[in-house]
Amino acid sequence: MKYTYQYKALPSTEQKLELNVWLRTCQYWYNRQLGDRFEWWERNRSPVNACPLITPLPELQDRPNYYSQKKYLPDIKKQPVTVEWSGEALDFSRVPANTLQQVCKRTDLAFERFLAGDNNGNRSGKPRFKSQSRYRSLVIEGAGLDLHSCSIGGKYLYIKVPKIGLVKVRSHRHLPDGAIFKQLQFINKNDGWFVNLRLEDPSVPVYSDDIIPTWDNSLGMDAVLHEDDYLATSEGIKLPSIKVLRKSQHKLTRISTKKNARKLGSKSRRKLAKQEGKQHQKIARCRRDFHYKTAHKLVRTGKKVFFHENLNLKGLSRRNAPKQDEGGSYLPNGQAAKSGLNKSWSDAAFGQFFTILGHIAAKAGAIVIAKNPAYTSQLLAYRDEVVFTDCSIRQYWDETEKLWVDRDINSGINLKRLGLDVFPSIKRRKGGIEIVASITNSTSKEVLQVLRSL
Repeated sequence: MKYTYQYKALPSTEQKLELNVWLRTCQYWYNRQLGDRFEWWERNRSPVNACPLITPLPELQDRPNYYSQKKYLPDIKKQPVTVEWSGEALDFSRVPANTLQQVCKRTDLAFERFLAGDNNGNRSGKPRFKSQSRYRSLVIEGAGLDLHSCSIGGKYLYIKVPKIGLVKVRSHRHLPDGAIFKQLQFINKNDGWFVNLRLEDPSVPVYSDDIIPTWDNSLGMDAVLHEDDYLATSEGIKLPSIKVLRKSQHKLTRISTKKNARKLGSKSRRKLAKQEGKQHQKIARCRRDFHYKTAHKLVRTGKKVFFHENLNLKGLSRRNAPKQDEGGSYLPNGQAAKSGLNKSWSDAAFGQFFTILGHIAAKAGAIVIAKNPAYTSQLLAYRDEVVFTDCSIRQYWDETEKLWVDRDINSGINLKRLGLDVFPSIKRRKGGIEIVASITNSTSKEVLQVLRSL
């Protein structure tokens, strides 16, 4: 299996200056390739309101691709390239060849996603030209890379980088035995340089789809997003939420207010912008750490199949449509309350969490499956009866079974039943919903056992 470890890099002053030159050169090379592709895009298409039989078309050009743009590198390296708008001279020969080739690959991937889409057919937006603040990483691979351990208590690693030498790295976690060093990536973050070591470990099992889900080896998870709860599992356990953005909102507001009061381009504004960036970085790292710890906690349960909701996060965090009266004046549309909900969805970052859970589960030989959560939060898990008709109903008292049913845990159990194909078939009718086929009785005993144990 291939995976990535990130470490804090401690380069010397000369190495930092050289890395900055590399990053600036890669940024220019990326923007130049993207400009050539946009020029081809504009020259080789006709407007929808113009007839090509009447309007003369320009001479068609060959489509730029990864190989055609990579051929320019030997000629560019012969002499420094002068940037027109700034007048600076960039020496491409100082940057490793495979690093510049990776920039070509990065440009090709961004433009192809814009034209054709990714593997799932989802097209991306038009790629933008990268400024210095947006282009922050470069990749080095191939010959010349090597890892050297340090003799000072194993606290540091030394990475041999072509044209730079040995770069000191803070080793906060040990590298696994037998891992093969494949690729190195330098990232310039707000608080310094970091390195991503991309490793290949033959001892880690590869992701497999051969696992057959059963009632004992599977777990259903419901995204709660209510008060202090983050997840509700089919085992009757609720995991707490961290809400790191909510807790740090006052700090961000104070820094942003000071920054916006400063003059554009001033030194004080740049200092406050860097301080604001560090605060955002701290929030992101706290959230990511919470996701990893929660994912490890779930994987340690020993389950082999994890079912979760296939959430439409883009639609859930979309703004409400505006409403207008006959005179054209805008009416209240509930966006004030929806803005707080959108912030809560962004703070929870369920998309990132389920991705991390998939990586952690794959290393443990488990799988994570997304399911359509339609009607899973409304139907009782042990009886075909719709009781949670409103989101305000958080608990339900069943007079027949003499027990309280929690809405979120019930939904987690229904997601598990959905993954095991024992959830009833439901069709939407004019008067409500109608259960077409059901085998709920086959799992009622297990569901009631979980609910009574709470």
